[in-house]
Amino acid sequence: MTPNDTGHTSHHNHGQHGPHEHHAHEHGSGHASHPHRHADHGGEHAGHGDHTAMVEDFKKRFWISLIISIPIVLFSPMIQEVFGLHEKLHFPGHFLLLFGLSSVVYFYGGWPFLKGLWDEVTDKAPGMMTLIGVAVTSAYAYSSAVVFGLPGKMFFWELVTLIDIMLLGHWIEMKSVMGAGKALDQLAALMPDTAHRLKEDGEVEDVPVSELKSRDRLLIKPGEKVPADAVIVKGQTSVNESMLTGESKPIEKTEGDTVIGGSINGEGSLTIEVKHTEEESFLSGVIKLVQDAQASKSKTQNLANRAAFWLTVIALGLGAVTLFVWLGLTEKDFAFAMERTVTVMVITCPHALGLAVPLVVAVSTAIAARNGLLIRNRTAFEEARNTQAIVFDKTGTLTQGEFGITDVLVFDNDIKENELVSYAASIEQHSEHAIAKGVVKDSKEKRDVDDFKAIPGKGAQGTVQGKSIKVVSPGYLREKKINIKEHDARIQELGNQGKTVVFVLIDDRLKGAIALADIIRPESKEAVAQLKKMGIRCIMLTGDKKEVAEYVAREIGLDEVIAEVLPDQKASTIKGIQNRGLITAMTGDGVNDAPALAQADVGIAVGAGTDVAIETADIILVKSNPNDVASIIGLAKTTYNKMIQNLIWATGYNIVAIPAAAGVLYPFGIVLSPAVGAIFMSASTVICALNAKMLKI
Repeated sequence: MTPNDTGHTSHHNHGQHGPHEHHAHEHGSGHASHPHRHADHGGEHAGHGDHTAMVEDFKKRFWISLIISIPIVLFSPMIQEVFGLHEKLHFPGHFLLLFGLSSVVYFYGGWPFLKGLWDEVTDKAPGMMTLIGVAVTSAYAYSSAVVFGLPGKMFFWELVTLIDIMLLGHWIEMKSVMGAGKALDQLAALMPDTAHRLKEDGEVEDVPVSELKSRDRLLIKPGEKVPADAVIVKGQTSVNESMLTGESKPIEKTEGDTVIGGSINGEGSLTIEVKHTEEESFLSGVIKLVQDAQASKSKTQNLANRAAFWLTVIALGLGAVTLFVWLGLTEKDFAFAMERTVTVMVITCPHALGLAVPLVVAVSTAIAARNGLLIRNRTAFEEARNTQAIVFDKTGTLTQGEFGITDVLVFDNDIKENELVSYAASIEQHSEHAIAKGVVKDSKEKRDVDDFKAIPGKGAQGTVQGKSIKVVSPGYLREKKINIKEHDARIQELGNQGKTVVFVLIDDRLKGAIALADIIRPESKEAVAQLKKMGIRCIMLTGDKKEVAEYVAREIGLDEVIAEVLPDQKASTIKGIQNRGLITAMTGDGVNDAPALAQADVGIAVGAGTDVAIETADIILVKSNPNDVASIIGLAKTTYNKMIQNLIWATGYNIVAIPAAAGVLYPFGIVLSPAVGAIFMSASTVICALNAKMLKI
């Protein structure tokens, strides 16, 4: 028999089986709709432990069935005739022994498939388990009838070898499925089991992470994992967050900075205050998003489910046709016709089809999470591969959202650029203005200041190393009638780029100017270039002035700029782009851009940091790196390609296998047994699993 789906029962019905439940594998046919329920495993399985138990169960059933199959094969009349053992092994009642041993293999080894058959029939969702169950039951019932007097041939040895191969195929396949889902387990394993909690008297106690509460203070030693999302209250270090955000470079952290639970502390010792407990942590949020995404249905999965259902119907129909053709149009006996029928049903099993898409979903979602790309909506993620236009918010997405020095103009040869910046930064370090902070941030040297004073609305002044230093606006120069005509062209050019210019006076003489702007992220140009290579139109949407927006667009290489748009107009602007017939993705910070993210075909929130609960975004990118936008669209394309490859493999081999199983090649001396059919079917499933695991970002 070729209950090709023999082992599948366990799968299908197993829906409960870990692979399925844990990875949201929705097996073909009707299975997608109901969790697998495995008889012996009772209840719903979820989680790695259930997977392991299922793998062990198949392993145990396989070995026990295989051992019992050895005497069945030896006592089978056909095998005895081939090897001349008929006289030596023939004894009164040996057919009853054959029947008894085969019954054990049928009921014990075949139980997952029989249970699967029952579940599918009661759910009115015939699928793989139905095919396998019908195949093995037909073979067992017919052979048993022969033992008790019906004229014909027994093929118990074909039956038990088929069950053995199906159990083995299931065992191997489930191990592959477990491997596909291990990335999620690796995420869960990031969190340590215990934490060093500081008591009020300063003593340290080790407690389970599950007992931590908000505002608890913890000690983190060098090299240890951070046990909870927290704020540093004492200490300085570098932290490795690569498994959480995909950022390979250690990040410097000091007092007041946040640390993410699961990240690895570097060289410094820290005291931290718990901000989020285990259930509320960033890591828990990531794991939940991954699980939800893996469990969500996609258009491709629905297609696979329909294909699997029809393949089941076709298999049952072809099995019946095969039986009647061999009986009615040839001189072959019922045993031969039955064997061909069983082989057809086994080889046509849609198990690979049921796993083709869910396995790719599990792998792609986990890979994305490891790289800081969190998928909330799988349908939108699939749609991302068709993106024709991508709209970027400017501030905080393409730019850093903070001022920095872009140009330094020196008007007097007796001073150097770095010296001019140093004098300006020395004055500006006493100011809280965003522009002042930009000057201070980009200066390598700051000096002591005496007699600091603000010049209301115009700048600030003070004494640095005995010199009077003023950092002022153009308005101050106009008020004091300081002539800058000889520098007009250069100043005008900076103004046209939307940059803010401040002037530096030393002892009331104009020495130079510093231009500042919202700094363009270094990755933005590269990301736009990658997206344009994919044929995607890159558009910037901003409330900023047209001059500023056009300068950023030129620097980065954008195709189009839509500037001076008010926050409440962004969603309608996205709709206008969609009305051009373009499938549109929107990329923003997930807060101010929420309506636009919701309006877009694909909403991508960038720079979510530790806040993963962005309700309006379909995809959340943990880092503020525009390259990740290109990465997630590239992953969507690759994921879809893998799904299609698996669907083609899962169905395509049937074009050759079904006719061969039905006996079309019999005139040429080629006949497939049920066991060979089971090998083909199991091989296609394992290939789909391995193909999914080869997915790379």
